[in-house]
Amino acid sequence: MKEEEEEEEEEEEEEEEEEEVNRKEKRNEDRRKRTVERRKSSEERGKSSEERVRRKEERVRRKEERVRRKEERGRRKEERVRRKEERGRRKEERVRRKEDGGKMKIERNLLGG
Repeated sequence: MKEEEEEEEEEEEEEEEEEEVNRKEKRNEDRRKRTVERRKSSEERGKSSEERVRRKEERVRRKEERVRRKEERGRRKEERVRRKEERGRRKEERVRRKEDGGKMKIERNLLGG
């Protein structure tokens, strides 16, 4: 009877030890899986980081392009204004010469010229 009890106890202890070993192995396996998942996640984060950088560079490029077009529009507008002012000055000069010319003709006639 004692031998049977001892054998049963030994079997139970062996089973418990085996269960403990199995739990440890499972824990280690789970830990490895989590590590692999974390590594994958960090790689994916790296990709998303690269994507964010690419999108930011694209936004900066578009903004620079908008600024460049705006500056170009400003230069063209300034040039139009400058040409318009120049036309106005030439027109005023023609009118002044015409008026002066009329006065000079009158003066020449009066002087008997």
